[in-house]
Amino acid sequence: MPGLEVMRSFGVPVCFDATHSAQRPGGAGETTGGVRESIPAMVRAAVAVGIDALFLEVHPDPKNALSDAATQWPLDKAKELLDKVHKIQEATK
Repeated sequence: MPGLEVMRSFGVPVCFDATHSAQRPGGAGETTGGVRESIPAMVRAAVAVGIDALFLEVHPDPKNALSDAATQWPLDKAKELLDKVHKIQEATK
């Protein structure tokens, strides 16, 4: 999160990539693994810091995604997460 503030100090828009921030290169042996469950906490924190944009890969069936399966956010949970972070964004304005 401190890195987001450093990027903001350059006066440019800051986008937080939640999907790839949750990845653990090589974490699944020969492929990239990750901790999908960490995405909501990281997104909430990034929004509280004051990001300008959020990148989040979503999939209707994350375990069967052809790419980044370990960190795809479930499509059926996306609205709930985005509603929560929108409230945080509004509170920090």
